[in-house]
Amino acid sequence: MAKNSTNNKERKYLETPTDLNRDGVAEISGELRRLLADVFALYLKTKNFHWHMSGTHFRDYHLLLDEQSDQIFAMTDDIAERARKLGGLTIHSIGEISEQQRIKDNDAEFVAPEEMLAELRDDNQELVRAMRATHEVCDKHNDIATASLLENWIDETERRTWFLAETVAGHSQQERAASAGR
Repeated sequence: MAKNSTNNKERKYLETPTDLNRDGVAEISGELRRLLADVFALYLKTKNFHWHMSGTHFRDYHLLLDEQSDQIFAMTDDIAERARKLGGLTIHSIGEISEQQRIKDNDAEFVAPEEMLAELRDDNQELVRAMRATHEVCDKHNDIATASLLENWIDETERRTWFLAETVAGHSQQERAASAGR
């Protein structure tokens, strides 16, 4: 069935009773679809870097990215189900993820470990900005439940950003110390 072939009668079956107005549901669900696409993109990039990690700190970085990817993936079902609880639609396919995502893919065959970590740090910061924007839409429509979920995810994402930033800074300090000792 084509993407836009759902008629109004079929669409009614997907609606869920809510006290939020239909415009609010549509706007919030749209934001959640984009957020879900970003989360899937960040998850896959984090896993990509986890799988392709190399170098002196391989074990530490490999485990850090595995832990972070698990945390990122854990958000996906909650985001999608929140949109459905409101009576909205969510992502249906990889194609939709590709259309909706704001976080850029990295298909490079080789990325240096410190570049991986810096890129993920920046992507997590971008995700926080997207979550804050979604939170504003929720506030506008008095959707306290979605806003509450977002607040927890923002905190988790800021923690990932912090860990990545400190790891990148530590790596840079080690490189400077090694260069000074030569």
